[in-house]
Formats: sequence, C-alpha cells, structure tokens
Amino acid sequence: MRLVTFQTADGVQRAGALFDNDQAVLDLRAALMLTRGGDGLALASVQALIEGGDAALDEARALLARAPSGAVLERRTLKLLAPIQPPTQMRDCSCFELHLRQSFAAARRARALRTPDPEATLKAMNTRADDRVIDTFNRQPIYYKCNRFAVIGPDDDVIWPDYSNALDFELEFGCYISTRAKDVPRDLARAHIFGYTIFNDISARDAQAIEMGGMLGPAKGKDFDTANVMGPCLVTADELGDPYDLTMIARVNGEEWGRGTTRDMRWTFEDVIAHISRSETLYPGEFLGSGTVGNGCGLEQLRYLKPGDVVELEVERIGVLRSRVVRPAKRA
Repeated sequence: MRLVTFQTADGVQRAGALFDNDQAVLDLRAALMLTRGGDGLALASVQALIEGGDAALDEARALLARAPSGAVLERRTLKLLAPIQPPTQMRDCSCFELHLRQSFAAARRARALRTPDPEATLKAMNTRADDRVIDTFNRQPIYYKCNRFAVIGPDDDVIWPDYSNALDFELEFGCYISTRAKDVPRDLARAHIFGYTIFNDISARDAQAIEMGGMLGPAKGKDFDTANVMGPCLVTADELGDPYDLTMIARVNGEEWGRGTTRDMRWTFEDVIAHISRSETLYPGEFLGSGTVGNGCGLEQLRYLKPGDVVELEVERIGVLRSRVVRPAKRA
C-alpha cells in the first residue's frame, strides 16, 4: 500500500491510501465507518494502523480493494503531510561511504579556495580527522537523533533559517519501525520494518561547519523548523520489494544535480536496527534515515540552494518528494 497522512479543511489529520496512479486517496477511517460502522479509530492515523499490526493492515488492504465512493477523495484537493507527522522518534544514520568521502573532500576544497594558493593549501591539508570518521563509519553504524517536530510533508514549503547563507538538500530514504524491537539479531531485523519513504534532510551548511568542531554532532545545522521533509507517501514493505536496488535522483529546478543507488549502502536498515536496538527498545512508528546517497547533495559539488528553488528527490518505486524553498524577508 501507498499510505499518506492528509489534512482536512478543519486541520484534522487523517490516514489515507493512494490509488489510481496516485491521483486518488481513500480516507481509511471514513471507509471503515461506511463499511463496518463504529468510530473507525483503528484506521484514524497511519500511526494507529502501524500499531494495529497485521490485522489493521489487512483491513486497510480490503478497504482499498473495495474503495467505497463516499470515502474517495481527489489527491489534488488535499494537503499531504509527512506519512507520520510527527514520527514517534527520528534517527538519521550514515549508510553511504561515498557521500562522506566526497563531502569531506568538498569541504577541504572550499577552505582551500579561501587561501592565496588553493592547490598548495589543498595538498598540505591534514586529513586525519576525516579519516577517523571514515574508520568509525566502517566499524559500526553511526547516527544522530533529529528534531521530530521539524517534520513537514510534500505540500509544505521549506522556510530558510535566518542565520544561514548556505542551505543544502540531502537525498535520503528511510524506514519506519513496525513493532517493538530490542536486541534484534540482524537476520530477524527486516520483520520490524513497516515501510519506506523519501527523506530530504535540509542542512544549513555554514552553521553545521562551525558546530561540528564541538564533537557533539549537528545541531543548528539541522535543527530548524521545516528542516525534515518526508513523503510523498509511505510504501509498505511488501509492496516496495527489495529496498537495496533502488535508483535515487536529485533535481533542482528540473536540472539533475546527482543520482545514486541504494545498492551502495555500506550499512543496511537491518544492520542499523540490530545496532540501535542493543539494550534499547525501538517503538512502532520510529523513523530511521539512510543518510545521504553519494552525489545526493549540493555540498559534494560546492553548489547551494537559492530562494525560490524547487527541489525534487526521487526514489524508485516510492515517488518524487517535491519542495519549494522560501526565504522570508529579513526582519527590521
């Protein structure tokens, strides 16, 4: 199924399922009420559906097969939020080595370009700190916890943070946890994945460059309202198939800026779940990001966004996550 969360005119969030080439949405709660009566709360939200387990998902599939006309809405008339907004918890992992290597190299080039002899400066630069990160990355999955309350969906604008002059996108995808998971062996971890979506990890690169020297991970480089864009839908694991054979493409204003593939993940979501769940419980609805695919951001090319840009992130079999970047006028 291709699940969405949409907002009605009165501001209420509802769970839906896309169909008819994603042009129609079935209001799952309304469909349940029309079909079975009652309050339909078991399918009132995507989170409730996940917590309802296989029985709730089977019910949703049966309703979609019937698609009672009184519960069918046109996609173009609705505002789509993130599939779960806010998610129960968010962690963004680093699963693509190429992105790390190219980002470190680009950052060194940027520093060198500010010197009188960039080539000589670049050759003389010490890479030990970057190499330590790569070494750690190859020993175990690494991740940080995001601001789950900064999550928005495909029909919201990204609002440029007023302290940044170097805004960037990051092409990622991610999974949602289906059931409680603790001390999960890697070979059993996929059973705890409910489904997948696209994730645009908006980053204020200038703020990030300053704070990372503090050795505590990203803060204001990542944490500002509208920084975490997700959607356009949540594709359930059974429908997506193999998550490690998907093409990923980033476009800005229709121009392709980069592409990669999920085949290049050094760490799979199964690896990540096994690592994070050691002596720690993961809960239904938690989100785990893949980290940025190689060639999946502007930093790797020393290119940044401009106000008014439209970013399109495409992941095969999930869809296209489209966002417009808006920079408010400076306050007097």
